[in-house]
Amino acid sequence: MTNSIFSRLSLRRYHVQLWLFVVPFLLGALVLTILPALATVAVAFTNYNAVAAPTWAGMDNFMRLLSSAYVRISLRNTIYFLALAVPLRILGALLLALLLQSERRGFGLHRAAVYLPTVIPEVAYALIWLWILNPVYGPLNMLLAGIGIQGPAWLTEPGTARFSIVLLSLFTIGEGFVILLTGLRTIPRSYFEAARVDGATAWQSFWRITLPLILPWLLLLTFRDMVISLQNTFTPSFVLTYGGPYYATTFVPLLLYELAFDFFDFGMAAALLLFTYLVIGLIIMGILNLVGSERGADDF
Repeated sequence: MTNSIFSRLSLRRYHVQLWLFVVPFLLGALVLTILPALATVAVAFTNYNAVAAPTWAGMDNFMRLLSSAYVRISLRNTIYFLALAVPLRILGALLLALLLQSERRGFGLHRAAVYLPTVIPEVAYALIWLWILNPVYGPLNMLLAGIGIQGPAWLTEPGTARFSIVLLSLFTIGEGFVILLTGLRTIPRSYFEAARVDGATAWQSFWRITLPLILPWLLLLTFRDMVISLQNTFTPSFVLTYGGPYYATTFVPLLLYELAFDFFDFGMAAALLLFTYLVIGLIIMGILNLVGSERGADDF
């Protein structure tokens, strides 16, 4: 009886200690994430310039968004970026994870090299690419000239400037690479050995074993990358082009910054943020429904 009481008290003390460790994280999430998110939702329905008290505006901010050509341009640029950058980033991370998943000598150094651009500060990384993309003495155009190709003025033409932001995002795939590398290592090697015995080729093993088992990791990475990549457009567009030329690199985060801190229209900035996340949420739901219908068809 005494041992049972002592065990219950020890278990209760252990649970209390666990909660004490979790409480700082919960408080941080509440103060730094949940409360600001709720405040953003509230501000989106008001007129607020950080000087006078906010006044109720209802849906006026959202109606102004739909009628603003500037907002439509930023949304079009953002969708262009996400449609190109996210699939290419995930494909690159997957290919590198497949290539470097073995424990051969020297592969550890290669894996570190893949992850290295991710830990470079964003402003420093953007300044490095400002040098790389320089049309006169930049190494990229010098490399193209070496093979007989006339390099473009990357950051002064709308099409190439927009693609340049996509290009520099393709090298910061270290986190996705680590996630997919972990996912690949969770697949039992016995599956591939059995497939090899049955005469399956490398492509068949990938298509029938690796891809279905890694698909949840790919979906998780896709949804994460849509949000993270969107946020990460701010620094390069701010440092390299400040939205130019001709608004070609004006993405939603940069427009949010301008609305909030150049024009002090916090209500419209908050409304644009909510609208953007609503669009991303709808895209994610569409992807989930598409994957679910494809799986249902395969099961049938």
